[in-house]
Amino acid sequence: MPTEKRKVARVVLLDPDDRILLVHGYEPEDPTSTWWFTPGGGLEGDESREQAALRELSEETGITDVELGPVLWQRICSFPFDGRRWDQDEWYFLARTTQTATDLSGLTGLEQRSVAGLRWWTSAELSVARETVYPTRLAELLRTLLEEGPPRTPVVLAPEIV
Repeated sequence: MPTEKRKVARVVLLDPDDRILLVHGYEPEDPTSTWWFTPGGGLEGDESREQAALRELSEETGITDVELGPVLWQRICSFPFDGRRWDQDEWYFLARTTQTATDLSGLTGLEQRSVAGLRWWTSAELSVARETVYPTRLAELLRTLLEEGPPRTPVVLAPEIV
């Protein structure tokens, strides 16, 4: 299986009610294999992680009115998707918005074949979710973020190899 290695910027987007926006994705060849994840994606050209975070957020959600905050978490992950193995170095940025209406018209071709939709989640809803969510400790991480605020330095999460 070919490997795709990339630097990734992800966004922990919170609305005024502290709900987090997650993307509902699935394997293009198997729509029954689903999971939830934060918006974001790989850096393009010489863009910074901050630039990539804002571009990806706009493309995947249509949300452009955001206040980008600090890097909350960093992790290394590896997973199979669309016939390839993806090895990623991910940085998760905090962002806030008052814009809760979303628009999927900016999705790439691959995203059009693998994104089922978007949903705003409360911390409580995420804590009892039975569905797969990445990173796997997101409910706990979000609860800590909402209770304690952003960490002084980014928290390095354990690697996730799927």
